[in-house]
Amino acid sequence: MEGLFVLLCILFVANSCTNISCARVGVFSAPEQNTFNVIDYGAVGDGQFDDTQTFLTAWADVCGATQGTPTLAIPEGKTFLLGPVAFQGPAKPLASIFSEQSARKGEDKWIQFSDISGLIINGSGEIDGQGASWWESCKSSCQRPTALSIHKCNGSQLTGIRYLNSAKNHISINSCSGVCVSQLQIIAPDESPNTDGIDISSSSNITIEDSSIGTGDDCVAINGGTFNINISRVTCGPGNGMSIGSLGAHGKYETVEEVHVRDCKFIGSQNGARIKTWDGGAGYARKISFERIALENCRHPIIIDQYYFSDGKNPKESSVAVSDVSYLDVHGTSSDEKAIDLNCSKHGCINIVLDHINITSSVPGTNAYAACNNANGTAAFAVPSVPCL
Repeated sequence: MEGLFVLLCILFVANSCTNISCARVGVFSAPEQNTFNVIDYGAVGDGQFDDTQTFLTAWADVCGATQGTPTLAIPEGKTFLLGPVAFQGPAKPLASIFSEQSARKGEDKWIQFSDISGLIINGSGEIDGQGASWWESCKSSCQRPTALSIHKCNGSQLTGIRYLNSAKNHISINSCSGVCVSQLQIIAPDESPNTDGIDISSSSNITIEDSSIGTGDDCVAINGGTFNINISRVTCGPGNGMSIGSLGAHGKYETVEEVHVRDCKFIGSQNGARIKTWDGGAGYARKISFERIALENCRHPIIIDQYYFSDGKNPKESSVAVSDVSYLDVHGTSSDEKAIDLNCSKHGCINIVLDHINITSSVPGTNAYAACNNANGTAAFAVPSVPCL
C-alpha cells in the first residue's frame, strides 16, 4: 500500500506525558507494569491491516498512566501498517487520523511525536517508508511526507532502529533541545529525490553518533536556528554529504553556530563537508569544525557555496556571513578534480582554516586542485595547495 510505514519491534517511551522521569527502557518479552502493548489493543501486525487506530488508542493510555515509566511496546516478529499518525504529549488531544488520500493533499509527516519531554524511541526493528511509488508519481504534483518527525521533544533519545526508503526525509528534528541520536541505519537509493537522512532545524544540543546514513540527499542537513550540534562516528554515503544549510533563502535571516563533525567517513557521496547559503540572505554560519574526516571517492570533499541557487554574476548586497570554519585532518580521495571549492560572496568568508589536508584524485592520472573566491584564512600542510588562504 503506497506511502504507508511498516514497523516492527520498536519501543516508544513517553516519559513526560504525565511528567514522570525515566527509570529504564528496553524491549520487553513479557508484560511489564505500565507497558502498553499494541497487540493488547487489537493490532494485527500482518502488514496488510491498518493498525493506526490501535496505536493511537494504546498511546492514549500511555499518556494517561500515572505510575512508573509509561511505555508503548511494539513486539518483534510482526509487521505493522500505519497511516499518518501523531503522538502528542501532556494535556493535548491526539491528532486526527489521516488517510493516504489526505496525506497526498498536504499531510507532510507520517509518524509525528510532539510536546513529549524525555521521549525514548528504542528497538531493533525498522520503519519502511515504501517511498518508491512516491518518488515516481509525486515529484511536483503533491507533497511527500517525512517518515518520522520529532517536534518539541526535549531530552529525547533515538536509538537502534533501521529507517528505509522514506518518501521524503527520513527523520526531522525540530524545535528540540538535548536530543541524542545513536546506532541508526538509514537507507534509501542514491537516486531517490530529497530523501535526507536527518534534518535538524530550530534546535540545540543535538548529538548524532555511531550511525550509518546512505540516501539520495543530505546525510545530515543542519538548517537555520540551530546551535551546538555534535556529529561523530557517522558513515555517510551515498548522498549529498553533511550540509550546513541551505541558509538565507529568499532573503531570510537564519543562523547556525557551534557545529562540530568528528571522526566521520564519506564514501561515494556527492559532497563531504558542505556549507551552502543563498545570495541575498542574512544571518550567519560560524564556529563550525570538521575534524578527522576520511574520504573515499567523494565528489566535492570540501565546499563552501555562497551562491547556492544563484549564478554569482549579479551578487546581491547582503549574504549570510560565514566565519570561523575549520577543516582539520581531512584525508582520502576525490572523484572530481576540484577537491576543495571555497566559493564565497563579495563580503568574503572569514577565518577559514585548513590544516593537515591530504586529498588526492581517485581518477588515475588526474591531479586534484583547490579553487577559491573571496575566502580569507590560513592553510597549512594542505594537499592540494590552497593558494588563496
